Amino acid sequence: MKALYYKDKAQYLEDYPIPVPGPSESLVKILISAICNTDKEVLKGYKPNFSGVLGHEFVGEVVESNKKELIGKRVVGELNEGCGQCIYCRTGREKHCLNRKVIGIAGRDGCFAEYMTIHSDLLHVVPEEIPTEVAIFTEPLAAALEIMEQAHIQPSKNVAVIGDGRLAFMIAQVVSLSGADLTIIGRHEDKLKQFSSFAKTTTEADETYEIVIDATGSPDGILSAQKLVRNKGLIVIKSTYAGKVEIDMSSFVVNEITIKGSRCGPFEPAMQLLQRGLVTLPAIELYELKDYEKALQSKAFKAGFKF
Repeated sequence: MKALYYKDKAQYLEDYPIPVPGPSESLVKILISAICNTDKEVLKGYKPNFSGVLGHEFVGEVVESNKKELIGKRVVGELNEGCGQCIYCRTGREKHCLNRKVIGIAGRDGCFAEYMTIHSDLLHVVPEEIPTEVAIFTEPLAAALEIMEQAHIQPSKNVAVIGDGRLAFMIAQVVSLSGADLTIIGRHEDKLKQFSSFAKTTTEADETYEIVIDATGSPDGILSAQKLVRNKGLIVIKSTYAGKVEIDMSSFVVNEITIKGSRCGPFEPAMQLLQRGLVTLPAIELYELKDYEKALQSKAFKAGFKF
């Protein structure tokens, strides 16, 4: 089968073996898959021990499964497969299992291929009303919703999102539903225009905020958040990247700042928002897998692959 394989660098293959599902797994025929910034960071060395098929955002059709009710269904899938035995798995924190497998990132082939296998419990059936090209946003939108799971954003608080890219756009739409006073701080006037219907925008912040969300995807994001957050405020970090950052931690102590890391989130609420049209997103730009270099360099809101 066709696959985008990574080992020190990306390689397009046409003879990668079709995976065989285990006793608790499903075989999924990929319909479309999408490129995430994390995929680009893997290519930069974010996960130096990983080798395998890249990709973790997909919509597919189940062709084999231990759960017969899934066969023939369109599905999206979560990333993290826990071991089921450790303290994290036993206490409902499977996403933090120290031995977890993560599709396209750690220990498990991903979705930049014609087929993939995945633990059946990680799959969610896509409602018929949601087009495939819309359902592809379920995973990143779920990641945006995780902020609302972790932090109570009161409508009376002012909130800043740093970043004007794809993740920031989804986070901002989710936060705007709370009614909070929302400001987007970015670097690109053209990108900031897309936020104007539901948030204030600026390239130079001149105030501070109770809650600051770093969605820059850059090591500089935490440094910017540190300057913008009010004393006793909250910083939520959504950025993952291959680089390191040097930071003065004493100011967080003196100013009593709370810092929350935030990544994967709830799929079902994300699909509900998409189904009801409460979050609207630009169309994904789709490429043939062999044209992966063009896809990775695309400036579209979201790029991905069709199979």
